[in-house]
Amino acid sequence: MSRHFRFGGEWLVDEPHEDLHDRLVDLEHYPDWWPEVRAVASLGDDDALVVVRSRLPYDLELHLHAVHRRGDLLETTVDGDLVGWVRWRMTPVDERRTRLAFEQEVEVAGRLLGLAAHVARPLLVWNHNRMMGSAVRRIASASRA
Repeated sequence: MSRHFRFGGEWLVDEPHEDLHDRLVDLEHYPDWWPEVRAVASLGDDDALVVVRSRLPYDLELHLHAVHRRGDLLETTVDGDLVGWVRWRMTPVDERRTRLAFEQEVEVAGRLLGLAAHVARPLLVWNHNRMMGSAVRRIASASRA
């Protein structure tokens, strides 16, 4: 087993495309609606330090650098405990719904996380899936509020 992970998912979200884009591009406010994003510190216009924690009792510290902020694509590079990239793709379905696709490809950095990637890979995938499910549920519930 390797340190390499590739994640993805696609959802139909009851939120207009422009509103969803505005929410996802506003990284500093992720902790307001996504509790697994514990903290965000801006490091400039295109960079942020982000701390995330899902169900398992460990924090990941990530340095994100914005690559694209187009209407249909948000992309960042990731460095820190994980190294790779993350993409959100948004396609309007109609005036009130958007198709949201998530893609992530990362390598686990560090000896301890690398060991965890080999020993507990299914548990780490489960943990990631819980975090992404939480994001989608909270987007959906916020758009109905």
